Parts: sequence; structure tokens; C-alpha cells
Amino acid sequence: MLHLIVSWFLSALALWLVAQIVPGIGVRDFGAALIATIVIAIVNATIGPVLKFLTFPLTFLTLGLFLLVLNAFLLKLASLFTPGFAVHGFWSAVAGSLVLTILTAILRHIVLLPGHEWTHSLWNTW
Repeated sequence: MLHLIVSWFLSALALWLVAQIVPGIGVRDFGAALIATIVIAIVNATIGPVLKFLTFPLTFLTLGLFLLVLNAFLLKLASLFTPGFAVHGFWSAVAGSLVLTILTAILRHIVLLPGHEWTHSLWNTW
């Protein structure tokens, strides 16, 4: 359970950082980033697999590059349902989804690394 909460906070931090880095993406505050992270997860878990299945031929033909467009669309869709989180424009959505993926992976690798001393001692106390 603690791992899930830490992962959620790291994803929200990554989203907040993306809003600072990528022009055209805005997050009102960290609370909005926390809510937006949940909405992004729900959109990716429900609509994402269906769209990935339907667009598989196009994804195959573009050697996977169409997934960038699909992830951008899902990020924009999540922003429509989240107050305090906005994505303006296609290229902002593409850049935002790419940077969000990279930042989230880096933050999770740093903080949730299994052999890392901090996580090892933290998991043993819980």
C-alpha cells in the first residue's frame, strides 16, 4: 500500500514538473496534479487498451511511433476531465506525454529502487 502511495506522489511530482518544463501544459497546484494523476491512470486503464487495440495496424506500420500520438490524445482527454490541469495543443500533448513518461520512470527508479537503502529500510519498518 505504501508503495502505491509513494508511486502516486512521484507521478504527481512528475506531472507538476512537466507543467513547469513543457509550454502549453498547466497544472494549478500540486493538489490538482494529484487528482490529474488519478484521472490519467483511469483514462489509460479504461480507454487506452481499447484504442491501442483498434489502432494496432497503424502502430505496427509506424513501428510504434503512433503510440506517441495515442498517448498525447489520452493525456489531452484526461485534461478535459480534470479541473486545474490543462493541455493546449497537439505538440504540447506529444511533448508532455513523452516528458511525463521519462520523468516518471526516472523518479520511480531513484526512489523505488528495490536495492536502495532508503526503500529497504522503509519497507522493513512497515
